[in-house]
Amino acid sequence: MSNIKGRFRWCVIALIALATVINYIDRNALAVMWPEVSKDIGATKEDYALLVTIFMIFYAFGQSLFGRIFDAIGTRMGFTISIVIWSLSIAAHAFVRSMPLLMVLRATLGVSEAGNWPGAAKANALWFPSRERALAQGIFNAGASLGGIVSAPLIALLFVQFGWHGTFLLIGVLGFVWLVPWLWFYKADPDTHPGISAEERAYILSGRTEAGQDDGRRIPLGELLRYRQSWGVILSRFFLDPVWWLFVSWLPIYLAETFGFDVKQIGLFAWVPFVGAMFGSLFGGWLAGRIIGGGGSVHRARMTTIGIGCAIMLPSLLFTIGASEPLNAVLLIACILFGFQMAIGNIQTLPSDYFGGGAVGSLAGISGTAAVAGTLITTWLVPTLTQTSYAPIFALSAAIVPISFLCFWLVGGRVAPVTVKPANTEA
Repeated sequence: MSNIKGRFRWCVIALIALATVINYIDRNALAVMWPEVSKDIGATKEDYALLVTIFMIFYAFGQSLFGRIFDAIGTRMGFTISIVIWSLSIAAHAFVRSMPLLMVLRATLGVSEAGNWPGAAKANALWFPSRERALAQGIFNAGASLGGIVSAPLIALLFVQFGWHGTFLLIGVLGFVWLVPWLWFYKADPDTHPGISAEERAYILSGRTEAGQDDGRRIPLGELLRYRQSWGVILSRFFLDPVWWLFVSWLPIYLAETFGFDVKQIGLFAWVPFVGAMFGSLFGGWLAGRIIGGGGSVHRARMTTIGIGCAIMLPSLLFTIGASEPLNAVLLIACILFGFQMAIGNIQTLPSDYFGGGAVGSLAGISGTAAVAGTLITTWLVPTLTQTSYAPIFALSAAIVPISFLCFWLVGGRVAPVTVKPANTEA
């Protein structure tokens, strides 16, 4: 990164990555504290699966909803609305005494937390040229991984000091703290932002043009779904995202049931896999940028990094089936999440690789909804398939990884800007 080009855009993505850390602390809190929460409210493993399902259904709806919101009102206010609602929702978990209120709060949390992803994709398309986009997405995704790293030990520590009611209240404050620098720093998009240098603005705008980003009109969803490239993104996320969510939603429960862990032991071990995820995010973004910077095409960069990521995931999932020691298990899961983040960071850049700025949020949102739909299927299967061990669900996850890669490769086709035909009517 040259000083002449400026560094403002990297500060933007770093701030969004910090929001993602908070996002994952908030969503993981219930899983980490579930052994104690479930005792106090009289809930079961099936109840937990129901709560995950509710969260994911509303998360799916929120992906598409916020995709359109970000395209309509912009990045600054889109993130503000999203984080205010999710922070209030997680804080209100402190007042739960039974399942019905918890179900409502998981729904509002799911809708609002979903905004973080189409918002990040939108910001990435606005602030970065194609050669830097995968690295920017990797930094953002590293925020999710870092959230996974810090959430388990942080929540376990807060739980010991304040109990689960106090812990939910305390983590709810984090989002409001984040809003202070966000509203001060992100005053406008790069086209008109007063804090960005002329050199950096020119660099960003020229990067948009070379990637087909000069047409910023909003594209109706019906029109967007006529392109095979859209379906390549949608289907690849439908099959791949369940692997990530399996461990985000069920890792603490897996450790408790397989190895007899309590909340303190979960806090000691559950962060380890997300270290692998963080390094995978950064390495996948760096590798794609290195390929493009060395003269390779965007298509070659995406194909290489997504392919390597899937190749790491598949055997790691199969080896996890036979893991009999907790350390071996979490290290193998770290490899799985390393490969996942290598692949997903590049898949998430595809909307901005294919389409202009007016469609990025929408395609990111609808593909996020598809990802949740795939995740819901595995969520419903977990209680049934894990009666005696987690081997069946790990085997199922291994089977869907190559399907995701084939959808990206065969359905999406070559990664290059799509020529969008002018619409006959307004969106």
